[in-house]
Amino acid sequence: MTAIARITLLSLVLGLSACAVQGPTPTPSARPIPPSGPSTRPQPSTPPGKPVTPNKPGKPLPRTSATFAPPPGGNSHWDARLGVYVLDDQSNVFYRQRTYFRWSNGWSRSISPNGPWEDTDIHGVPAGLGKQFGQ
Repeated sequence: MTAIARITLLSLVLGLSACAVQGPTPTPSARPIPPSGPSTRPQPSTPPGKPVTPNKPGKPLPRTSATFAPPPGGNSHWDARLGVYVLDDQSNVFYRQRTYFRWSNGWSRSISPNGPWEDTDIHGVPAGLGKQFGQ
């Protein structure tokens, strides 16, 4: 046999041996790993049989959303009814998905809480904000 034929045969044997599949060996202490990310199954917010009550005065507001990241470097809280973060230190300024929204007798938006602001209409803001400000 020539050297080229030997190398070809050896490569073929090694390549096919790498294709051998072995199943995992079961371990008695192995538990299934829960899926990462948000669950598609709705989670009950209250125990069964307990009535749902609105947010009581003095009860802390949720600080973050499970879906949207908070604004960088700003004091804010998540308002689920509006579907945005409300900036605590600026009046009528909101944040969602890397965009700031401001209400001042009309809507404007910016990539920074300090502007520059670009005028937009109701179609350029999250739906909850349009409902809140009567549009």
